[in-house]
Amino acid sequence: MCKTCGCEVTPGNAHLAYRPVPQHTTAVDVLGRLLAANDHAAEHNRAHFDDHGVLALNLMSAPGSGKTELIEATADALGRELRLGVLVGDLATDNDAQRIRTHGIPAVQITTGEACHLDAHMIHDALHQMALDGLDVLFIENVGNLVCPASFDLGQHRNVALLSFTEGDDKPAKYPVLFRSADLVLLTKSDLARHMEDFDAARAEGCLRALANAAPLHALSARRGINLHPWFDWVRGELAAVRARRRAAFHPGAHHHDHGEGLAR
Repeated sequence: MCKTCGCEVTPGNAHLAYRPVPQHTTAVDVLGRLLAANDHAAEHNRAHFDDHGVLALNLMSAPGSGKTELIEATADALGRELRLGVLVGDLATDNDAQRIRTHGIPAVQITTGEACHLDAHMIHDALHQMALDGLDVLFIENVGNLVCPASFDLGQHRNVALLSFTEGDDKPAKYPVLFRSADLVLLTKSDLARHMEDFDAARAEGCLRALANAAPLHALSARRGINLHPWFDWVRGELAAVRARRRAAFHPGAHHHDHGEGLAR
């Protein structure tokens, strides 16, 4: 985990890691300070999202599970209904950001170098290139990795974990931190299920429930457009909840009924 391997040091917080420290300061002290600074930056990011009524979703998975493809399918289906934006994390290249932009969605690439995850400082810096006033939903496509991304709060409202039918159905048991933190689990590439005889969706769900996580689990195929509507409805519902909390903050004590206002472009 990041707490022991030292990968807390990223391009976003290196200025904090390498500044002068008091004598006798240990590596553990420095890493603890970095994690505290990350949490502080995450709270700032979340307040920023809340102020603009933007739903921020953190997508986490192994490489190749279909995060970018899911965003592309969502952009094609909801692009006229909701204003979407994407922050894309990769160690190198801007391939995924370029793909997303072809669907008419603004995308900012975050190149992490050797860092195996995004952190709140990177998100804060990238937001200078993303106009939140023009967004309803911001997708944060985290670096493909089932370990470290789960340890860092980015300021997101919800975590979405992807597990493809081309992976092992025991991944939730093997990587409990990530799947325990998930607010929604998507079994992607369901169109390949008939070819993946060793993958048992029920067993994958059993591993998730063994973590005491009651998050919804949906199987879908972004490429084939199979069973995407539960995902779309979940996004709409989470956005409505963010907007309702925002109205309540501005009008404490008032009672509002959300009829989906603010969801249309």
